Amino acid sequence: MRTIDLSPLYRSFIGSDHLASLVDAATRAEKQSSYPPYNIELLAEDKYRITMAIAGFSQDDVTIEVQENTLTVTGKKESENKDAERKFLHKGISERNFERKFQLGDHVKVLSADMENGLLHIDMERVIPEAKKPRQIEIGSRLIENK
Repeated sequence: MRTIDLSPLYRSFIGSDHLASLVDAATRAEKQSSYPPYNIELLAEDKYRITMAIAGFSQDDVTIEVQENTLTVTGKKESENKDAERKFLHKGISERNFERKFQLGDHVKVLSADMENGLLHIDMERVIPEAKKPRQIEIGSRLIENK
């Protein structure tokens, strides 16, 4: 796989070096394991859902944490001696520990998480504060100061 060095572009990202860092981190994330598989859906204009296939994990085995703009989903199974007693002819369902990180956009809030039929659903919404929303200015309107 080819690696791309984005360091020469940092000179051009004046005031937007955070964006360049995100692009750089995304290219490094490509090298991570693809386990567990996941989907990202757009449910509505500002509503999103991440669905992860985590067969074999219970709710107690999975932790979901949001810190700054990073959503981290971690799955840890307690190693039991059950597997020593069982003989697999084929083992295609992986139950290995995992950690998957997602970079969230600005103002994206995690609303809920549900697990059903081996799928973990994490619902999110982008909530833009009033101060950040565009507003229309009337032409010819002027602030009159009372003296």
